[in-house]
Amino acid sequence: MAGSLLAIYLARRGFSVDVFEARPDMRTTEFGGGRSINLALSERGIAALREVGMDEYMLAKAVPMYGRMIHSVSGDTKLLPYSGRKGEYINSVSRAGLNIALINEAGKYENLQFIFNQRCVGYNADVGEVIFDNGRTMGSDTVIATDGAGSAIRHSLQQSLPGFQISEVFLEHGYKELHIPPGPDGEFLIEKNALHIWPRHKFMMIALPNFDASFTCTLFLARKNSPPYEGGAAAASADGVVLSEPSFDDLTDQRSVLAFFEREFPDAVPLMPTLTEDFVHNPTGSLGTIKCWPWNIDGKALLLGDSAHAMVPFYGQGMNCAFEDVRVLDGLIEKQLSEPPIGTPAAASASGVAMLAGGQFEWKHIFDEYAAQRKQNTDAIQDMAEENFYEMRDATADPVFQRKRELETRLEQTYPDYFSKYSMVTFREDLPYSVAKLKGNAQDRLLMDVCRNVRSVNEIDLSDVMEKVRDLHYEET
Repeated sequence: MAGSLLAIYLARRGFSVDVFEARPDMRTTEFGGGRSINLALSERGIAALREVGMDEYMLAKAVPMYGRMIHSVSGDTKLLPYSGRKGEYINSVSRAGLNIALINEAGKYENLQFIFNQRCVGYNADVGEVIFDNGRTMGSDTVIATDGAGSAIRHSLQQSLPGFQISEVFLEHGYKELHIPPGPDGEFLIEKNALHIWPRHKFMMIALPNFDASFTCTLFLARKNSPPYEGGAAAASADGVVLSEPSFDDLTDQRSVLAFFEREFPDAVPLMPTLTEDFVHNPTGSLGTIKCWPWNIDGKALLLGDSAHAMVPFYGQGMNCAFEDVRVLDGLIEKQLSEPPIGTPAAASASGVAMLAGGQFEWKHIFDEYAAQRKQNTDAIQDMAEENFYEMRDATADPVFQRKRELETRLEQTYPDYFSKYSMVTFREDLPYSVAKLKGNAQDRLLMDVCRNVRSVNEIDLSDVMEKVRDLHYEET
């Protein structure tokens, strides 16, 4: 998606754009499900879509989510709002729908074309040549790689560039997509304007609403025996006895799957008529964080989006961050451009590569400045995304955490200058991720301390808390 959006941005500036896409055309080929965690479109992504006039179109096809709906094992529910301000919510959008909308928008530009079924398998940095799986090669002055977490361009740079640094950290948890269909009259069977979470401490299930009144569910569960998860998972009981945690490896047939869900998610089972079939049919995905450096090679190549900074999906910022990448890069291009270099070949791809060739355009300066701006911010959101997994899985069921979220909501309702960490990340596109992390962590520590010492938020003096928030010193820990 970042590549498709980048292509549109480049075409608007007069570049001639060829898009090399690894997959077939999604508009004419049935979209395969099973790995399509819904997208949570928020302000950073909306700001990027707004630049190309696509924000209102996508929001019209989105389902607003105003908070997290927490489901206990007993079936009780509790809504934790995302914000205390009106108009601040996230939007559940279809991954396939947004992909197709971007391709359709790209089709409006005569100087932009998609070339499908062209999978990049490598890059020769010495000669600036991209290599495709059909044996085709293409030379270019500059390559922008938007080929995702498994980036072939990044892998080639890792193999050939001395000093290339990379860190790949995988959670022991994998994920599997499941489904709640619409009701018999086409209605939503559970609250439609919420992100539903079934937190169970060592694992969880979530559900995001779709425009057709269905829900895309995702189970996050340990994987004991599959790389990179080998080593197993275990937990200690109160008396110190080591217990085995539930894992995908334990759910080997429809009977074990159904028994697990009836025990852990009993209120969801009646809503999921194809549960066991979906569980067996859909693949189990992996969850990891990839950090690397450098992102650019003397103006010859640039890594953008997941190819540079893949993250786990628990802050709903993977796409939003990648779209922000595009907007930041475009701003730097605009700063250098005195007039559009019409006719300069360019390309971008959602799961391939973007190429920019020829001309006197100074890509090295742009790429250097871009990477310097973005690296600290993408590191910050990657860290926060992983931290939010444990918050969603464990803390959302904790009464102290629930009081803290209620306190944050009241502070946002009362004080215009208060923003929770979640709000800073999600609704403040003007605020760098690194700043949101620094301020947000300090506020979280303060508010959790306050909420541990009370039974109800009604006991808390909001003005006193806000004074302490304003006096906070923000330092890295």
